[in-house]
Amino acid sequence: MAIRNKTPFYRLSMFRVLMAQAVVTALLVVVCAITLGVVAAYSVFLGSSIALLANAYFTYKAFKYFGARSVSAILQSFWAGQVGKMFMTAVLFALVFIAVKPLNVVQLFLGYILIQLTSVVTLFFSKNL
Repeated sequence: MAIRNKTPFYRLSMFRVLMAQAVVTALLVVVCAITLGVVAAYSVFLGSSIALLANAYFTYKAFKYFGARSVSAILQSFWAGQVGKMFMTAVLFALVFIAVKPLNVVQLFLGYILIQLTSVVTLFFSKNL
């Protein structure tokens, strides 16, 4: 019997990582807008947003259950979250490449990679998570 996690999404410890990613996204956009121009800024924003949305979906799905009796449900929700994250990432990148012109592809992928690295760095330096 799976035990559903009743903790609100904003109370999850991983929510801090998502907030750190949002702050880094805002800083990257401002820095790129000032130094590289508008196209680079919205390219970084789109790449960062793709990573942030996919990570938020994974966090929501992965932490849906808890407890020793919920092991199979936890494993299934982690897999569903990971598959959904990969699918969402692919679809969002495809939509950006189709719909957004002009686009700085280097800045798009740089934003995506930096937000992914933000989650690793945040978890590495955080003692309370």
